[in-house]
Amino acid sequence: MSGPRRGPAHEVRIIGGRWKRSRLVVLDRPGLRPTPNRVRETLFNWLGQDLSGWRCLDAFAGSGALGFEAASRGAAEVVLVERDARLAEELRKAQQRLKAVEVRVEAADAMAWMRRCEAARFDLVFIDPPFDAGLFVEALTHAVRLVVPEGFIYLEASEQCPAGLLDELGLLPHRHARAGNVHSHLLRRPAVVVPAEVVPATVADGG
Repeated sequence: MSGPRRGPAHEVRIIGGRWKRSRLVVLDRPGLRPTPNRVRETLFNWLGQDLSGWRCLDAFAGSGALGFEAASRGAAEVVLVERDARLAEELRKAQQRLKAVEVRVEAADAMAWMRRCEAARFDLVFIDPPFDAGLFVEALTHAVRLVVPEGFIYLEASEQCPAGLLDELGLLPHRHARAGNVHSHLLRRPAVVVPAEVVPATVADGG
């Protein structure tokens, strides 16, 4: 979760699931902005509290608050992608401390990682790039390819996502909320529409 810097190192807590109240360290790193508790609570109210079996990608993981929250609520696979080496190491420490076998940390650039990832792999993709980097349109474009039909993309940005962009990418707005300068979007990729199979008419035998 990246954006404006917010003071010294601190911590956030997982707010639901089997690791409820567990702490995640937030290092004092440029651009690191963990998703606030209130915003995460709203998001998981939208998604539902039980994510059993879901495959999730946290593409700009930062503190890992979104990805670990999903794993805490039953996700079967969570990939945390973080390019900052110190943050990636802290994510690995949290993964080991929680014994989160379903969580995998990838120390990599999110855009490059998404470009080489197989298509339609995830049920839920979290996109929360640095607010001042102008990345959310490109990140959203990559995320569309990775999410399964009827899957979700969560986008956190400093502005509301234009409806025209969603139409262009084939995404449906599911929920939107604003808290201060943070716009939270839950978007859905619609199911693929398959044309009805044409069945030849049956010719009745003559009597």
